[in-house]
This record gives sequence, structure tokens and C-alpha cells, in this order.
Amino acid sequence: MGSCGEAEGVSVGEGWKGEFRVEERFERGWELLKQMHAQAGARTIASFDAIAPDLGRYIVEFAYGDIYRRPGLDLKQRQLLTIACLVALGDTGPELSVHLNTGLNVGLSPQEIVEAILHCIPYVGFPRVMNAMTIAKQVLETRGDSGQGER
Repeated sequence: MGSCGEAEGVSVGEGWKGEFRVEERFERGWELLKQMHAQAGARTIASFDAIAPDLGRYIVEFAYGDIYRRPGLDLKQRQLLTIACLVALGDTGPELSVHLNTGLNVGLSPQEIVEAILHCIPYVGFPRVMNAMTIAKQVLETRGDSGQGER
């Protein structure tokens, strides 16, 4: 990974002009999705092939080809926001798990993730934060980190 949470070789906002051909949007999105999520991203997109292949294309083109490529925030900041949004929505376990792993992939520390989830308590309530923290614990244990860090 590059510095400031940017995937290696990819500068967030690099070449942003606001409009790209559809093929360029997909290519740019696919490149970034693979760098951020590794094989998990490709599996997620492929999981929609049998029922709604356009959904996978929309995710790649819009979320990763457009939104994640915008200037102004690095990938670590974008993942913290994504995690907070998923915590706030609730009932997003699979997506939250993917984005917690991605946050770690782009350089977030376990402690940053835990603190971001805790920060949501006054805004979304204890039940959603408790559910999110359970998922974070599972992700961190799978990756071999407790998330306790230094306080």
C-alpha cells in the first residue's frame, strides 16, 4: 500500500475530470476494487452474475470508478466513512465485514476501526454499535489482531 492510505500506484483523484466513457469508468473502478479488496472484491461482483450482473457493473463503475476516485479524501478516510455509514444503516453484516477488511488493507489500524465504530454510539445507538463491534471482532480475530492496541 502507498502512503496516506492510497493503494499502491493509484492516486485518489488521479486524472479526475468528472466524466469518463463507460468503458473507462469500469476499467478504473475494476483496477481500484481489485487493489483495495483483492480477491474478495472480485468474488462479490461475480456473486451477482447469475441474477443481476448489472448490479456488479454499477458497483464497479459508480462506486469505484467514480466515487472512490474523487479527489479530497484518501482511501483510509473513505473507508472510515464507509464503515460509519454501514454501522449507521445496521443489518449490513456482509458489507461491513468486507469494508472492515478493506480498511485494514488500505492502512487503517485495528484501533482506528474500533474507535470509529465506538464514535457512532451517540448517533446510531448501542445495538447497532454492538452488532458492528461483534463483526469487527470476528474480522480482527480472523486476521490475527485483537484491535486493543495502545490507549
